[in-house]
Amino acid sequence: MNNSQLKPLKNAFFAFIFLFTAISAIAQNQSVEKTNTFWQNVQFGGGLGLSFGDGFFAGTIAPSGIYNYNEHFAFGIGLNATINNQKNQYKSTILGGSLLTLYNPIDMLQVSAEFEQLHVNRNWDDSDIRDQNYWYPALFLGAGYRSSNMTFGIRFDVLYDRQKSIYTDPWLPFVRFYF
Repeated sequence: MNNSQLKPLKNAFFAFIFLFTAISAIAQNQSVEKTNTFWQNVQFGGGLGLSFGDGFFAGTIAPSGIYNYNEHFAFGIGLNATINNQKNQYKSTILGGSLLTLYNPIDMLQVSAEFEQLHVNRNWDDSDIRDQNYWYPALFLGAGYRSSNMTFGIRFDVLYDRQKSIYTDPWLPFVRFYF
């Protein structure tokens, strides 16, 4: 091949390299914009709990993160860690996670659904009672008043089992914060 025959191939090669580089740059820019947009819609928060009295103590930490899909819908995940004990009765450790969906039909109202799966480990002080080690699911449906980054309301566990639940009642008040 002589030089005049190679010229179209060289031009095509350089055009391909230029086009590939330009498309890559645009794709990377769009990827950065999507990533930035994603993180702009993410909020972190959760809850803390402390309960004590008459020989009973419980402490809970429950961090979570949500992605605001739009102004009405958000979904996310959460973790839950609880320790509690009843003096001269039992000690327990509860660890788990949850999936959360939030719907805001209007600014002040938030409706929620949360599936929670917890691993319960209860050690009884009385050797006649067998220690417990099991998984417990909960499905909460709730509604609350929303103001800025805070929501407070009530939720109901539709899978409530009096024998296995870590909660004394299927109705539970809640307070959520997201920043």
